Amino acid sequence: MKRDNIVQEKSYAFAVRIVKVYQYLCTEKEEFVLSKQLLRCGTSIGANVEEAIGGQSKKDFFEKLTISYKEARETHYWIRLLTDTDYINNEQSESLLKDIDELLKIIGSIQKNNS
Repeated sequence: MKRDNIVQEKSYAFAVRIVKVYQYLCTEKEEFVLSKQLLRCGTSIGANVEEAIGGQSKKDFFEKLTISYKEARETHYWIRLLTDTDYINNEQSESLLKDIDELLKIIGSIQKNNS
């Protein structure tokens, strides 16, 4: 039986949420610049996790996971900025920040255990 990969599952689920936030920002708020930044980094987290899983070496794994962590930090920034500029409300923001903080902890823990 295959063991669940929590970072893989959570980063994918987060990417789905980010795509939906992007769609909301474009259609409801007519915001296209900041939302594109959020879309790029928010979906990149999971893409880099996938690349890390398929890494050819421990070094390759660690490098892709490091990129994923950096993209998560950037995503955190854009969520805060979109909140403080009233594009997303506090309820939306708190939920997204909770998820990204959890991903940061998981990825950071994997990095520590693999360094």
